[in-house]
Amino acid sequence: MTGPDFQLSGPLEKRRIVVAMSGGVDSSVVAALAARTGAETIGVTLQLYDHGEATGRSGSCCAGRDIRDARAVCDRLGIAHYVFDHESSFREQVIDDFADEYLAGRTPIPCVKCNMGPKFTDLFALARDLGADCLATGHYVQRVVGPEGPELHKGADPARDQSYFLFATTRDQLDFLRFPLGAMPKARVREIAAEIGLGVAAKPDSQDICFVPDRDYARLVKKLRPEADTAGKIVDEAGNVLGEHRGLIHFTVGQRRGLEIGGSPEPLYVIRLDPERREVVVGPKAALAVRAARIEGINWLGGSYDGPMTAKVRSMARPAPARMEGGRVVFDTPEYGVAPGQAAVLYAGERVLGGGWIRETERAELVAV
Repeated sequence: MTGPDFQLSGPLEKRRIVVAMSGGVDSSVVAALAARTGAETIGVTLQLYDHGEATGRSGSCCAGRDIRDARAVCDRLGIAHYVFDHESSFREQVIDDFADEYLAGRTPIPCVKCNMGPKFTDLFALARDLGADCLATGHYVQRVVGPEGPELHKGADPARDQSYFLFATTRDQLDFLRFPLGAMPKARVREIAAEIGLGVAAKPDSQDICFVPDRDYARLVKKLRPEADTAGKIVDEAGNVLGEHRGLIHFTVGQRRGLEIGGSPEPLYVIRLDPERREVVVGPKAALAVRAARIEGINWLGGSYDGPMTAKVRSMARPAPARMEGGRVVFDTPEYGVAPGQAAVLYAGERVLGGGWIRETERAELVAV
C-alpha cells in the first residue's frame, strides 16, 4: 500500500500526525496512511453525542460503537488513541443552534457548524496540545498549495466531494489540515481498508445527521423547543388563507410535498416562512426565483482572486455563475430554492473561494415571453 504525501517538511519519522477518527472507514484509512509514513501517529475521537446506544442504530459518527471501532483500528495499527468528551460543546454549538434555526424559520446545516466548532476548533487545540505537526481528516477535499498559500479544492470524486461543508475553514486551519483522501474515489479507500485487514472496511457510511435518528428532525426540535410545534396558517402572497400547518419545523423553502392544500390551478411551493406570524407562505414556482442573496459570516479563502466564479446554495445544487457584490451573492440567472439558513459557497472552478450564511434573498422579477 502506498499513501499520499502529507506535505510535511523534513524526515517524517520525526513528525507527529494527529488523525481525527470517527470510527468509520474514511478516517481509519487516513490513520493507516499516516502510520505508514513513519511519522508518530495519534488517533483522536471526540465523544459528541451518543444516541447510538439508545437507538441501536449504527452508522452515526458519534455513537458509542463508533468509538469502539476507532479504538480497535488504532490497536490494529499499533498507534495511540484518545477519546475526549466534548458533548457539552457539541450540544451548545450544534444541537441547540440546529433547533433555534428551525424555530426562526431557517434551514440549518449542522455539519458545517460542527466543522466550525467541535471538529476543527476543538480538535485543533487538542492536536496542538499533543505537539502535532498537522491534523489529518477523512474529508473528501483537496489541499493544494498555490502562489498565495494553501488552497481548498473539491474532492476528485464528485460523488464524495465535501467542499461545500468546509467553506468556513480558515486560512490558519488550512495551514494545519491535511486531507489524504481528497484525490481518491471511495471504492479505493475501501480497498485499502480491506488490504490492511481493518474491521471497518465494509462498514456502511452515515447517511444522515448523526444526532437525528431516522432523519426525524421535527421530533428532535419539538423535544428541545416545544413551542416550535405550534400550528399556523398556510397563506398565499396576498395573505389569503389556503390551509393550516402543524408547525414551521415541517417546512423549508422550495418544498412542495406536505402542503395538503388543493384548488390551485398550478403547483404551489413554500416560498417563505414567517416565524412571527407562524405562517407558511406559498406560491408558484416562479415566486422562488432569486436574483441575489445577502450572506453573513463570510469566510474568504480566495486571496486576491477576482475572476469568474460560481456559487452553490445547497450541498447537492449545481454551481451557478455568480459574483460577489459587497455582502451579496448575485446570480447571473435566477436561482431557485435559495433558503435562509443554508450556505452560499463560491468557487473558481475546483477551488473553494469562500462563502457565508444566507440570511435574506432578493426575488427576481421574471418577465413572461
